[in-house]
Amino acid sequence: MTSTMRIAALAASALLAVSGSLATANAAPAKPAAAKVNWNGQVQETANGSFALGNPEAPVKVTEFISYTCPHCAKLHQESDPVLRMTAIPKGQVSLTISNFVRNPIDVTIAMITGCGDPKTFFARHNAFMGTQETWLKKLETITPAQQQRWSQGAWPDRMRAIASDFDFYARAEKFGMTRAKVDQCFTDEARIKQLEAQLQQAAALGIRGTPSYTINGKLDAGHTWAEMSKAIAQTLAESKAGNV
Repeated sequence: MTSTMRIAALAASALLAVSGSLATANAAPAKPAAAKVNWNGQVQETANGSFALGNPEAPVKVTEFISYTCPHCAKLHQESDPVLRMTAIPKGQVSLTISNFVRNPIDVTIAMITGCGDPKTFFARHNAFMGTQETWLKKLETITPAQQQRWSQGAWPDRMRAIASDFDFYARAEKFGMTRAKVDQCFTDEARIKQLEAQLQQAAALGIRGTPSYTINGKLDAGHTWAEMSKAIAQTLAESKAGNV
């Protein structure tokens, strides 16, 4: 190869290198990776005052109908909550909605507290009561007939204040930033009372007669335990992946 040919070859190589560099420089910049959504931090309040956690477009939508004084509800919560929060909810596969099925004045009182304030912190309040039910419910063993009479007579705010005092709910509420004055204000929320009534009406329309009960994608399931619920979730998720849901 002559010197002239060598120079031409080097020039061509240089031109190709420059061309490649320009192509890279002029190419559309790579899109940054989409930020990972913290579905455990996504909470929405529904029209009837229930609270939904997770991906609103999740292929499996679970709605729990609970009573705060129901021991089986507490058991379901304690078994299901850690698993769902660590697996299916963070992945966006499952959303969880909590709806009240109030059975007594104590249920109403707690539901008024947990449903009051920032919707984003509902599950912190919900977990604080449901996760410690055995502790505060045990106070029923020492409650007097006179105390119980205060729970069932008079205006609802007065009844709820009596219950909150007898069960030390004011002290419990302080742990998540609610003063006694704020709790008492929550007890006067007539709109929230109507929402609890709407939740009961929804449960009745679904044929729910006891707690815990739950729906999967709007359909009432026959189960009541975490073993039954987890099986129903897995089956519905599999059907969704197969394109059958």
